[in-house]
Amino acid sequence: MAKLSEKIGYALGDAAAGGITWKVMSIAFPLFFTNVFGLTIADTATLMLIARMFDVVTDPVMGSLADRTQSRWGTYRPWLIFGAVPLGLIFALLLYTPEFGPVGKRIWAYTLYLMMMVVYTAVNVPYGSMLGVMTSDDYEKNQFSSFRMVGAYAMGFVTLLSVPYLQELVGGTEQHQYAVLGAFFGILATVGTLACGLMTKERLKPVRAEKFSFKPFGDLFRNRPWVILTLIGICMNFFNGFRYAVAGYLFEYCMHGNVTVGRLIINYTVFMTFGELTCMIFGGVSPIFTKWIGTKRKAFMWAAVICVVTSIAFFFVPMDPAYIWILVGVVILTSIGIGLYSPLLWSMYADVADYATEKNGTSSTGLIFSSGTMAQKFGTAISGSLVALFLGFAGFVSGTDPVTDQTIVTITDPVAVNNMIWALFSIIPAVIAVIMIGLLYIYPIKK
Repeated sequence: MAKLSEKIGYALGDAAAGGITWKVMSIAFPLFFTNVFGLTIADTATLMLIARMFDVVTDPVMGSLADRTQSRWGTYRPWLIFGAVPLGLIFALLLYTPEFGPVGKRIWAYTLYLMMMVVYTAVNVPYGSMLGVMTSDDYEKNQFSSFRMVGAYAMGFVTLLSVPYLQELVGGTEQHQYAVLGAFFGILATVGTLACGLMTKERLKPVRAEKFSFKPFGDLFRNRPWVILTLIGICMNFFNGFRYAVAGYLFEYCMHGNVTVGRLIINYTVFMTFGELTCMIFGGVSPIFTKWIGTKRKAFMWAAVICVVTSIAFFFVPMDPAYIWILVGVVILTSIGIGLYSPLLWSMYADVADYATEKNGTSSTGLIFSSGTMAQKFGTAISGSLVALFLGFAGFVSGTDPVTDQTIVTITDPVAVNNMIWALFSIIPAVIAVIMIGLLYIYPIKK
């Protein structure tokens, strides 16, 4: 039986990866690249799309490599221990705006973003795979997964809530503010990742293949539960990705900037913080909810239904700062569903890994969990790319002036852009959640 300290240590891993690096990349990067860094809307969309195609190769390769790692620290833990510093450093550099022209900035952004995807994969795929070797008890797997989600959402809450106040404290230009915040959060991400690697324990030995083979890759696509669960994971991250990527634009253009209520500054990060807090609470409730419903699959489906209903409701709230608390309330209700189903995905991947081991005779835990990370990055970044493309179609134009090196943003059709932003936060995620429910209905593992 794992100690509480180990569960907290495991939670720190996703507090660093999910609560800091990935949360900032999902929410702040689209707006940062177009409105602060100075990339065109087309470059921003292309950057995220190329990174995803890159991950199609690196994620499964990393999973297979992690499965074959043997060291004094175990199979998966060394990747966290030695990947912690590169993760924080590259993240910090991504939020720094160099004094280059348009071409130099494009090279900087593309190079560092791809490097970030590689190091994130090298840390997060082994991190997720650890769940398959830390315990054989199904209920304890749910507990570890729940701690993971609570850690991610708790740190996400702190990160997003603190952004506008830290920006105010740092002062100066927006470029300077983002650079300082990048360094600060990069250090926190390094510490959390390293702590996770040192505080956890691998109790089970993976059944290793004797030599490298492409057979496990082929086995994946003959594994029906894996195929369906990966599609569910992609939909889940599409749902989150659209909302996160467009939140900054929602406040910048639909709400006409930050909304001040008393001493509370509600900007796009604080707005999403209400959801993070709710997800943290209901992520902790998820094992109890699942036990009450009866199976992970059914619990996931009911949680997704909540997301469908509340996302549609958001669309009908007026686009006006006067309705900010109603908008916050709907986001909280949507986050109840997200919080309930988020831990279940990783616990279900552990079920799929067990199924694959029984069927094929060797462990492919890292390879299977890598698909969860790939689904996370694919769904989040493709949705971010599509947000940029849709906004461009609606009339959003951005770029860097080659003479002054200043960021320029032009809105050719304000009404169309605002309507597109509103739909990207509500109706489109609702459609994705309906697809997710359909996939859950045919998912074959009934645990």
